Amino acid sequence: MLYQLLYPLHEYFSFLNVFKYITFRSAYATVTALLICFLVGPWFIRQLRKRTIIQPIRDDGPKSHEGKKGTPTMGGLLILTAIFIPALLWCDLGDRFVQIALLTTLWMGMIGFVDDYLRVVKNRRKGLIGRYKMAGQVTYGLALGVYLYFNPIQPDVATLTSIPFFKGLFINFGWFYIVLVMLVIAGTSNAVNLTDGIDGLAIGLCAFSFFAFAGLAYLSGHKAFSQYLNILYLEGSGELAVYCMAVVGAALGFLWYNAHPAQVFMGDTGSLSLGGALGVVAILLKRELLLVIIGGLFVAEALSVILQVASFKLRKKRIFKMSPLHHHFELSGLSEPKIVVRFWIIAMLLTLLSLSTLKLQ
Repeated sequence: MLYQLLYPLHEYFSFLNVFKYITFRSAYATVTALLICFLVGPWFIRQLRKRTIIQPIRDDGPKSHEGKKGTPTMGGLLILTAIFIPALLWCDLGDRFVQIALLTTLWMGMIGFVDDYLRVVKNRRKGLIGRYKMAGQVTYGLALGVYLYFNPIQPDVATLTSIPFFKGLFINFGWFYIVLVMLVIAGTSNAVNLTDGIDGLAIGLCAFSFFAFAGLAYLSGHKAFSQYLNILYLEGSGELAVYCMAVVGAALGFLWYNAHPAQVFMGDTGSLSLGGALGVVAILLKRELLLVIIGGLFVAEALSVILQVASFKLRKKRIFKMSPLHHHFELSGLSEPKIVVRFWIIAMLLTLLSLSTLKLQ
């Protein structure tokens, strides 16, 4: 909005030329998101408590989680507010990359909101039935895949995916690209949702992941840098850097209240929207395979659940003490803060590894 309103005036007021720069708008999108969380957060948490929007604690979870009773949830509404306002202010809203990213975030947030509302407000223990939740994710992924297949942002690379570590090497999925989009959207949103189990874990990992994709978006959308690094040039994708940094700011701002001991939980409203957003950014940047590295811990958490369920059904034995993976470490005697910080360290290493692939190409 500010870009459309103020940048055209740079011919009369030269200082407004600063709105041209993605780095400037990315920085201020981050700061705006942080300020929204800092200013609105305390009031928002009080409103959740006042309306008894309280997270129910699993009976089969770790015993240490009993102390979390009474903690409000649906903090994802704060995250979404802190993403959308900066994005609407600082992004070029005419950019299709940004439009698709915002639409995906909103759609997945709505699915999460319905789940949280049914569980917390309507006291339905299971919330939104799993198959309905999956149907919403898969349907959107299918619709997005069909849209990108028949209305690609860049037709010459419509169904391509970059292969990490290899220069100028891509996989052309053809019509199967529609299925790939569906799997990435549904898989990533559920993986982030599964990771959201202890204070500060999922939101901190999201901050690292979106920071990595912000860098990738900026480089992919810069013709000179993309040519120098031998990566795919995607005209207009630089605007995703502004969006991603708005998410980073929102994540850090929410972490202020979600760090152990948490004052508020994000709920499915936050985890599904962040997961969907992460997946769609990877899709738009043609970095679906690199997402496995950047979001390596999300992958590990999801795999731990899949392996646990499969092992129990086939062998009647468990691989982990409890899944997802972070609960296994909890039952192994590690404290929540130690697990979270160690996961953050791994996430930082994965971020550095993912960005290093650009120079190795």
